Amino acid sequence: MLFRSVLALGVALLCAQNLAADTQYVGSHLWTSNAPLHGGFSGLEVSADGKTFTVLSDSGSLATGVFSRSKTKEIQKVETLSLHPIKDKDTDTLRRYMNDSEGLAIAPSGEIYVSFEGVHRIWRYDTASSRAKPLPQHPAFKAMQNNSSLEALAITPQGHLLTLPERSGGETVPFPVYRFNGSVWDVPYAIPRRGNYLPVGMDIGPDGKLYLLERWFRGIGFSSRVRRFEFKGDTLVNEVTLLDTKLGVHDNLEGIAVWHDGTDIRLTMISDDNFKPFQVTEFVEYRVTD
Repeated sequence: MLFRSVLALGVALLCAQNLAADTQYVGSHLWTSNAPLHGGFSGLEVSADGKTFTVLSDSGSLATGVFSRSKTKEIQKVETLSLHPIKDKDTDTLRRYMNDSEGLAIAPSGEIYVSFEGVHRIWRYDTASSRAKPLPQHPAFKAMQNNSSLEALAITPQGHLLTLPERSGGETVPFPVYRFNGSVWDVPYAIPRRGNYLPVGMDIGPDGKLYLLERWFRGIGFSSRVRRFEFKGDTLVNEVTLLDTKLGVHDNLEGIAVWHDGTDIRLTMISDDNFKPFQVTEFVEYRVTD
């Protein structure tokens, strides 16, 4: 009953949150399961038609599923298709301290990219059941703060992989965005750090823009923010805050996927329940009018 009370509180607070003029709340849907691996979801990808999804747990598991949607494309039901641990590069089981997976990106070819904290790195999987193939690492990855490193992944239309750390190294220091072109890394972009929010997920929308999901843990709950940027050469421009929720509107949103619902841009997000009984796993959606 506690998780239902938390959700009810969030719905009651929706009217008090800050939304851009072109952003509208669509709905939230609880995703429950008795499977031991269910929970802790921190990475999310949604198909271009919004019908299927892949999620990554921060304990090294990957799940796929299907959304049943209404005529207005609101989520009505979630069906789990698969849920299993991802593999190490040499064995079929991720070793202890190597399974803190955080960021997820899936290439058009189907290759799966996963970023990790603890041992800061990015691995590629040819399929969900393949063993990992380590990517070359940027030298800065080794010095990143424990439990605050490579939180998010995204793939650009050019096929470049983008990632950034949860912490920048100082309250006024921008977040560096690392780019991998398939052979080498560079750091072309920087995202301004604003307030107490820290990045936890990002995606490139069908409009070619970068969407950044950020979280602010406020002691008794969470606030969430989504900022949008446009690419201009090797800079990010036209920063817009699409939503900035009040405390407790949603649970711990960590994964974001951006797709087009046929009319507008749709932001689908998922919460990480940290495998705690007083938190929930929920899909949350907002609409951004074109």
